[in-house]
Order: sequence, then C-alpha cells, then structure tokens
Amino acid sequence: MRLVLSGGGTGGHVYPALAVAQAVRRGLPAGEPFDVLYVGAGGQESDIVKRAGFPMREVSAAPIRGRMPWEMAANGGKIAVGVQQARGILGEFHPSVVFSTGGYASFPVALAARSRGVPLAVYLPDLNPGWAVRAIARLAQRVCATAIESLRSLPSGKTVVTGYPVREEFWNVNRAMGRERLGLSPEEKVLFVTGASSGAHSINQAVAAELSGLLQLCEVIHLSGRADEQWLLEIRDGLPNELRSRYHLHGYMHEELPLAMAAADLAVTRAGASTLGELPAMALPAILVPGTFAGAHQRPNARYLAKAGAAVVLENDDLDHLLPIVGELLNDDERLRSMREASRRLARPNAAARIAQILSELARGQAA
Repeated sequence: MRLVLSGGGTGGHVYPALAVAQAVRRGLPAGEPFDVLYVGAGGQESDIVKRAGFPMREVSAAPIRGRMPWEMAANGGKIAVGVQQARGILGEFHPSVVFSTGGYASFPVALAARSRGVPLAVYLPDLNPGWAVRAIARLAQRVCATAIESLRSLPSGKTVVTGYPVREEFWNVNRAMGRERLGLSPEEKVLFVTGASSGAHSINQAVAAELSGLLQLCEVIHLSGRADEQWLLEIRDGLPNELRSRYHLHGYMHEELPLAMAAADLAVTRAGASTLGELPAMALPAILVPGTFAGAHQRPNARYLAKAGAAVVLENDDLDHLLPIVGELLNDDERLRSMREASRRLARPNAAARIAQILSELARGQAA
C-alpha cells in the first residue's frame, strides 16, 4: 500500500495523520509493502513528520479565502501552483490512497488527487469544519469526523463518526510511568499547562504571574512553546529552591507529551482539535482556554468537552482568575474524579484503526 498524508498548520492536523499511518501499518498483512509520503506546505509540521520517520514533500499553499480581493487573487495563484506541484508528486509516488486532515496546506493535494483519480479520504479534527475541510469533503470519497455533532456540517451519505485518532503512545502510558520518567512526586498533585505545540503567550503570561501560588498548590509541567521559553527560564531561575524544583518547563515535547498528560491531575490548555482525543485518552480533567483567532474554531471544541462534564471553560480575557480556579479543582477530589470519568467516556481507542480500515477499503476499491 502506498499512502499519501496531507494536512498542515498545527500539530492538531499532523498528529491524527501520523496516528492513522501507524494503524494502517499495523493492519496490513505480514510482508505487504507499506510506503508513506507526507505532502504539505512545510513549517511546523516538517519537524513532527521528520521525527515520525516519514519523508515529506512541500507544495505551495495559501488560505482558500482572503480579506481583500487582491489577497484572494494572490492566494488563488499560490494554490494553482501547489496543485501542479502536487500533481507531479502524486504522479511520481503513485499512491493507492490520499488521506487529508485539513488545513489549507492540504487543499492543493486534494485537488491533485481528484484530478488524477486517486481515492481521497478526509478527516475533520475540529467539531466545526473550516473552509478547507468543507471544500475537500466535497471532493472526497469518504469523510471521517470526531463526533456526531459534526455531521450537520458535512456531506451526508459518505461521512462516518470515527472519533479522534490518537497516537499509539497515548494508550501505552500510565500515571506511575509518567511521574517516574519525568521526575515527579508520586503523591503530589500535578498541573499540566500547554498552549499546544507552538505555545500560547497569554496562557504563559498568566502562569508566570501566578507561578509562586501555583507551585505551592502542586508541581507544574509547563509546555511553553519555543518563543516564550527563554524568559520563563529566567523566571524559573529566580524562584526559591523549594519552588524551583516543582516547576518543570519544556519549550517543546514529542515523546514526553503522553507521559506528561498521564502524570497530571489537571490540565490548562487551549481547545485545539487534539484536546478532543488526547484529553479523553488520558482521562485528564481540563481547564480549557479557547483561542481567540479568526474563525473561533476552538470554542465548539471547548463547549463539547465542558457539556460532557470533562472540562471547564475559562475565557482568554479571564486568565487572571486562573489561580483560584486551579486551586478550587485540585482541592476537590470528588469533582476531579467525576471529570476524569466523564473524559474517559469520550475516549475512542479504535478511532485510528477505523480510519485505517476505510483507507484500506478505498485503496482496494472496496468502499461504497
């Protein structure tokens, strides 16, 4: 089987594609060849794909829409170039199937797949599809979604709810393993803070402002992103010794991320697509701070987890209330237990395998 993966912009698009590729490999008959190529626009996903051991080719891409007519025209030109580049790549690679996880970087690849007659499946990580996923869904033979709430926005007849495909590593770790590997106390409460793989400056600022208070409550694992790592290191170095050892700052995590989430009692995080799969996989209660970027696509994700009882929502403008909310939750073991159970009920351990089966059927021409 020859599989092309495409999706770009953030880890929320890349990691599901890699999880599905892992599942496809596991599901193939012994001895069947398996070749994977990731096609995207470069940037943040390049390092993630490289770490996974897959080759990557880059194509020109741009958002489907723009704010000004000349911006839309320029974007259209970049997409047209990207389509020709993707057609050439697909012609060289001869994929059995293309799997897209959205993001504007995947749109030229989807158009190229359609023009070359290569079967195409798309997965929607967020609850609400963006413009790129809406467009790709019209071209695809099969559409996969995280939750039933997405169905009203996607084409009927070819959409299936699979859940969010989480990397295999998330199912192979536990609390004790995470705490041992990361040097955390077995008994202390642990808070995991992240603004996703690239960090979130407003969350980092809020943590820095209340760091001493947070560290008196619990140990803190802080995934800050590279951009804010240096000034946070300076703050850490200025802490008293007894607090400094309780603050575990990381500019970036890859292999350590599942361990950190397994070790934690509570998370503070944005509400990107990955939270829909990774928090439930770890049964990790969360304080969700939806991003304020254009499209507000994180807000439905946050509402979904909060409605299920797995999270509480804290608006970005209310981050000055972070410390009392963290303290309230960490000191309420019964509420944390209830949130853990609610989160666990949302987990879909077979999501990657279900999507892998769909891709295999498409590749063999068996899909309806």
